[in-house]
Amino acid sequence: MSHDDFPTEDPAVVTCGLPYANGDLHIGHLRTYVGGDVFARSLERLGQETAFVSGSDMHGTPVAVNAEQAGVSPEAFALDWHEQYAATFPEFNVAFDNYGHTHDETNTAVTQDLVRDLEAGGHVYEKEIMVAYDPVDDQFLPDRYVEGTCPYCGAHARGDECDEGCQRHLEPGEVEDPVSTISGNPAEYRERTHKFFEVSAFADYLSGFLDRLEGTSNARNQPREWIEQGLQDWCITRDMDWGIDYPGENPQDLVLYVWVDAPIEYVSSTKQYTERVGADVFDWEAAWKAGAAGTTEDHPDGGEIVHVIGRDIIQHHTVFWPAMLEATGHTEPRAVMASGFVTLGGKGFSTSRDRAVWADEYLDEGFHPDPLRYYLATNGGFQQDVDFSWEKFRDRVNTELVGTVGNFLYRSLLFAHRNYDDAPIADATSDEVAARIDEAIADFEAAVNDYSIRAVGDAVTDLARYGNEYIQRNEPWKLVDEDPDEAARVIHDCVAIAKAIAVLFEPIAPEKCERLWDQLGEAGSVHDVTVEAARAEPAGDLAEPDELFEQVEDDRVEELNAKLEDRVAAAEADDEPGADGESDDDTTDDDTTDDDTADDMTDIEPLSDDRISFDQFQELDIRVGRIETAEGIDGADDLLELRVDLGAETRTIVAGLKRLHDADDLPGTKVVVLANMEKAELFGVESNGMVLAAGDEADLLTTYADAGPGTKVR
Repeated sequence: MSHDDFPTEDPAVVTCGLPYANGDLHIGHLRTYVGGDVFARSLERLGQETAFVSGSDMHGTPVAVNAEQAGVSPEAFALDWHEQYAATFPEFNVAFDNYGHTHDETNTAVTQDLVRDLEAGGHVYEKEIMVAYDPVDDQFLPDRYVEGTCPYCGAHARGDECDEGCQRHLEPGEVEDPVSTISGNPAEYRERTHKFFEVSAFADYLSGFLDRLEGTSNARNQPREWIEQGLQDWCITRDMDWGIDYPGENPQDLVLYVWVDAPIEYVSSTKQYTERVGADVFDWEAAWKAGAAGTTEDHPDGGEIVHVIGRDIIQHHTVFWPAMLEATGHTEPRAVMASGFVTLGGKGFSTSRDRAVWADEYLDEGFHPDPLRYYLATNGGFQQDVDFSWEKFRDRVNTELVGTVGNFLYRSLLFAHRNYDDAPIADATSDEVAARIDEAIADFEAAVNDYSIRAVGDAVTDLARYGNEYIQRNEPWKLVDEDPDEAARVIHDCVAIAKAIAVLFEPIAPEKCERLWDQLGEAGSVHDVTVEAARAEPAGDLAEPDELFEQVEDDRVEELNAKLEDRVAAAEADDEPGADGESDDDTTDDDTTDDDTADDMTDIEPLSDDRISFDQFQELDIRVGRIETAEGIDGADDLLELRVDLGAETRTIVAGLKRLHDADDLPGTKVVVLANMEKAELFGVESNGMVLAAGDEADLLTTYADAGPGTKVR
């Protein structure tokens, strides 16, 4: 692994968090898979040797529970979901080089070998621990069969994770007031012998690793807190039948914890890719075996490993996984890109209430996958939460894909096709346009090295915006008669811009860009070229173009919203949330928030009996403000740094709006601000005021008419 700018001489592996083989995929889940695909394709555009791999996470308690309820074996249950995922991803142009699963022979062998290496290195030991036990049903309870209270924050927690509170990983025996999720019986703790990986011995290494780690800032900052608090060793075995057997002597028939074999699938899937295409195409050992026996002289430090995940599994990828890799002489990750969640119309997805836009539903409605890819990739920074609504989807598609990119491409290529027999139309691209294409390529390269898939899209839309301005400024329709040579030069420039767009936009809209490549009459496939093709003169025989992107009509949005509301109402009327046995946490890489709390007016807090005087109210300096900028704060999941114009001055205010509002939508918004709030420092940013909002959804207070910034609220 290097830390040089991409492309490097070392092979790259891009992975996505494994979808848990336990339920349907919705568009929230697609965010990391689209993001990973965009990043892998972008690396390939730069000329980086890249393998893009993932697989289905087959093991764990929820699979076993739901398989039992379905009356099938866990293997058959999980394989059915695996096959659905393997079929769904290509429908959204997510093109894994290899997509395996954690129960196949390769991953079983690689996992057991790696655990043997951990033991041989002295990093595994046995320990008597307290494991939840149901005395009524006379059975030990694996972690997902247990729920109770988090010992760290007091929130409701699952047996292995505080999923509703601090999101810490929890070891067996840590959950307080345990209850069996199978029977509902109170559980008790009894001693059992289990295997532990000595994570605490790697604290210094992990601190240094986080200093080196690239990607999104949340992936670096969040695990630092756990390391500073003191790492606990990690129980890597479980009392259950479904999973990979612990290798060697195993008198208690323990299986490996699902989070041991899940990330190892990244290695296994890369190995399977090499076995299929040959080491001369991609050498998995050169990528993964830094310092190990398989290391090649050409790649002594291994390859460039980039993990694209949801932020709820940061701890596993930045603490447990790199410690395992270091202990066994494998390549540490170069980067972790941790995405924010996806909400739906400002609220969390709720699978039990059918409040979701399902992956197959999106396609069944007749939408092309590339506009959704564009929306998920470019709607906010990757680590920020993204709010999906059909209205916002319509606006992004109509304004940017149809109005900017599609408009430029169609008008340019149609004019060229109708007025010229073939390309090249002129001898060469003008210096101005060639320089602007070079600028777009530089923006693209910078975006990849900044791990910003949003900026990858911006590089293209900015170029298309320039193209629209260029063609409007030069008016080739007038030049055809007045100055034919100049008209040919202008249109040649436009075709050159179109070719550059086809190359640079391919990672986000691969299918549409292949269609554009055909319209340009270029040889081969756009999927196989690098950014250098964007600089090459257009040389194809232009075909008659069609419009690449389709407008989303207002009545279509109304129809889709009505369908969603009807589904949610039907699910709530049924009054049996989760009756199908499906867990709302239905993927390992769960890029959604689930909100199954019904809107209930009886939950409104009573009015306070404590009164303040008019004089006390007069002491509050409440002003109208206008948000000028809104940006996320490194390490803070909920906070935005706002610059707010208060008339007399512009202040920095930190507000807990990050999960509830799209930061891109906030600039220009009028808000009400408590201006004489005491200053406070939050995550290194001094906050000078408080933005007022109503309710758990942070409904921002504003003004009815045109009160300007600085106006006092009385």
